[in-house]
Amino acid sequence: MAGACIKYSVLIFNLVFLVFGAAILAVAIWLRENKDSHEILGIGDLNINPSISMNILIAVGAIIMMLSILGCCSTTQKNRFMMILFFIGLLLMLLLQMVAGFLGVTHKSKIEHAMNESLPGNLNLLTSTDERGKTFQKALFKKQDKLKCCGLVNGASDWGNNFKYFSTSCECPSDQIPCTSYNGKTIYKQPCFSLISNLVSKGFSIVIGLAFGVAAVEMLGLLLYVVLYCQTRKT
Repeated sequence: MAGACIKYSVLIFNLVFLVFGAAILAVAIWLRENKDSHEILGIGDLNINPSISMNILIAVGAIIMMLSILGCCSTTQKNRFMMILFFIGLLLMLLLQMVAGFLGVTHKSKIEHAMNESLPGNLNLLTSTDERGKTFQKALFKKQDKLKCCGLVNGASDWGNNFKYFSTSCECPSDQIPCTSYNGKTIYKQPCFSLISNLVSKGFSIVIGLAFGVAAVEMLGLLLYVVLYCQTRKT
């Protein structure tokens, strides 16, 4: 009876583990395709490339899904060799995620500080006419509409003469959102810098939470597999 209970507990763990892996993979792919955020962070003095973190998350999600399938097969077939492979793979994933989590905690404040120092320095890109400036302008143009903000630090005036080309995503359509007037248009009063900064901070918190949260589930899985492996040796 106890053996059957452990077996089904391990199967349930693997199914939950599979869902975790699929969720991480889906979120990472979605964030990876969010190109306008990458361009805002990756251009100018800040030079942060979020794609690296997203690629790591994609790999982690895919490996977790493969491990969960291996775990289901080893449990149903009671194959000791597959159990050992799963245990080693899960242990390595646990160690990597703990390292990633601690690195995330360590670097979160550093990147937030660098962003607070450097992103306002990209104001000149909003009035620029070169290719780097145009790429940054298009990315912020998309963010203005999504975040209900206008400009980077000081508001619409950050755009300079380019405001007439990028004003449509600044236009404030509702009285429920703080609005102001600029060049004869009703626009969002809130600049975008603080909103972008909060998004980056929340993104790091989610990644750190995922790293430690999944690691806790993996520790439970390791314990269950040790018990199940010991039971298979007795039979």
